[in-house]
Amino acid sequence: MRVPLDSQAIDLTRAVESYSSQGDRLQVSTAPGSDGIVRRIEVRAKQEGARPSWIVFALTNDTDEQIERLLVAPHFRLVGSGVIWPDLGAVRINAITASQGFPPESEDNPDADVFRVTLDPGTTVTYVAELRTPNLPQLYLWDPDAYKDRATSLTLYKGIVIGISGLLALFLTIVVVVKSAVIFPAAAALAWAVFAYVCIDFGFFARAFGVGVEADRFWRASAETILSATLVVFLFAYLNLNRWHVRASHVVALWVVFLLALLGLAWYDASVAAGVAHISLATVAGAGLLLVVYLSTHGYERAIMLIPTWFLLLAWVVAAGFAVTGTIANDIVGPTLIGGLVLIVMLIGFTVMQNAFASGGLAQGAISDVERKALAITSANDVIFDWDVPADHIYVSLEVEAISASNAAISRGRPQLARHPPSFERDRYRACLDTLLEQRRGRINEEFRLRASDGHYLWYRLRCRPVVGADGEVIRVVGTLVDVTDERTAQERLLHDAVHDNLTGLPNRELFFDRLEAALAFARNENARPTVLCVDLDRFKQINDTIGISAGDSISSPLRAPPVAPVCVRRTRSRASPATRSPSSFSRKPIPNTSFNSPRPSGGR
Repeated sequence: MRVPLDSQAIDLTRAVESYSSQGDRLQVSTAPGSDGIVRRIEVRAKQEGARPSWIVFALTNDTDEQIERLLVAPHFRLVGSGVIWPDLGAVRINAITASQGFPPESEDNPDADVFRVTLDPGTTVTYVAELRTPNLPQLYLWDPDAYKDRATSLTLYKGIVIGISGLLALFLTIVVVVKSAVIFPAAAALAWAVFAYVCIDFGFFARAFGVGVEADRFWRASAETILSATLVVFLFAYLNLNRWHVRASHVVALWVVFLLALLGLAWYDASVAAGVAHISLATVAGAGLLLVVYLSTHGYERAIMLIPTWFLLLAWVVAAGFAVTGTIANDIVGPTLIGGLVLIVMLIGFTVMQNAFASGGLAQGAISDVERKALAITSANDVIFDWDVPADHIYVSLEVEAISASNAAISRGRPQLARHPPSFERDRYRACLDTLLEQRRGRINEEFRLRASDGHYLWYRLRCRPVVGADGEVIRVVGTLVDVTDERTAQERLLHDAVHDNLTGLPNRELFFDRLEAALAFARNENARPTVLCVDLDRFKQINDTIGISAGDSISSPLRAPPVAPVCVRRTRSRASPATRSPSSFSRKPIPNTSFNSPRPSGGR
């Protein structure tokens, strides 16, 4: 591989020859130099008796200047790491031997194996590298300054992403203290899982706690497993799946227990545990999308709000699948996917907060006493009554506008409101308010009527009390107006039913005796003789005894007639005998406001 002076990075991954199972020694032929001579060299492994894997490559400097480069083999690379048995990172190169010139110098780096190589002018150097693992994901030859700039830029990006994810997890944790809904602990757990995954993937965890590369494999697999488990818990808690089916909680519980059991497996074989976590994560994303779409079609508001975020999560899972299978080979894919994961968790946090404070925030009990009273008045459907006494302005809630034709006048002050009750109630209404102003204390609990838009009157109960200012004068009268039309109608109905038969609607015995007493009193003053006329049905008792009282009621109910009152009959003398005396021989003088116009039933007497 020719190394130009202006090259910043050269990919050597496909330019190496690999050897395996060659024992602890490897004999290879060098690349021909400028003189065309091919030499034979032998390289020994660092540990005697080992059977490591080897790679061989040659670099040529055809310039007249000495070139220094950094040979970099990253410990972990997301691209091409695999799905089922992923490569979770390891030390790649034990040692590098040069055929001539300066031997490569190892440099400390927690994220990669870095060796500094020096190429003299006009030389071709063959390098033999002893590998610790059979696979080598990537091998790059970097210009030192370019590699430093790249590391600096990635450090800044990683710091920003770690800071955002940490603040998000901390914020959701603080919200858990304020809100007791289960979705907040679930969202906070998911945020902390993502924060841990970001810290491990960006190497912050290894730098902070001094964790080696081998232990980093366990923590990486554990983070992926916990991420999958917390995503399942969040989906279950946010959609409240136990409300839809009791088996959902059983399935989720088994799923989470299985994923947590993978943490023990990760201690023995981190690759297998990480592979199962990958499959679980993809399953959660796919099944969760189907579940969210299904619940959205059934009008579940929470599911509708989660659709954009879950579509983004599914796109992230697909992109990650392309990366780990090697379909996407760009080095910037790994950091980009980590940033996208933090963005998804941020959107999930926004969705949870929007749902909690927009639709169910007040239901969690974190409301003030004023808000609680306002909610109570709204739920009771009471109309707010507020009279500004100095300005003589009355305000009532807009609920009156839907039923009252006087809504415009009601809001203009006390005089206008007084015109709408009937005249005999205005004085009582005004007297109550005036007394309240004079006494500067007390309460009003009165009922009056307001005319509705269709001309009918509706009954309202006014309950209010004065608000006294600093000077001792009443500055406001505040209370509520309650529609009591139904109560008034029920009272009138009870009064009517007390003196009328509930089957026929005719006056009952109590009303009859009252009218009869009135007729007797009238007869004493007018020299008249009261007469009671009785109408009966033949054999009606036999009907009740034969087919029952209910059937008899069905026969008698069509015979309903207007109310009947006794009449006073003044008898005049006639020469005809009583047997042949005609009805015209009687002069009838009815009691005022009463009449007798009931039809005679057929077959009665």
